[in-house]
Amino acid sequence: MEHKAKSIRPFIGATNFEVSRRFYRDLGFEETVLFPDMSVFKTDGLGFYLQDAYVKDWIDNTMIFLEVDDVSRHWNELVALDLPSKYEKVKLTSIKTYDWGRECFLHDPSGILWHFGEFF
Repeated sequence: MEHKAKSIRPFIGATNFEVSRRFYRDLGFEETVLFPDMSVFKTDGLGFYLQDAYVKDWIDNTMIFLEVDDVSRHWNELVALDLPSKYEKVKLTSIKTYDWGRECFLHDPSGILWHFGEFF
């Protein structure tokens, strides 16, 4: 099968839609409101849909991996944003090195775990 894909966009939920919208704008994503209960957030042609929907098991098991060109730079930018002091439940975990590459972690206000990584 030849996909010829142009993008892939996961759908994620939120415990508090307005807080999550603000969080992702602060994180540097550009928001386009699609409906009162759904927005698409984009950066450099990549994106995801944020929904005003909360299903605990879904949210608790959602992880997103975003490949970045320089994890150290990205980590420093995340730290400078100081998101944990602005948003309850937001948590940063510093860079870890593995045999495949390096990554750092960010939990969003709903608990969704973001992996920001670079491959060797």
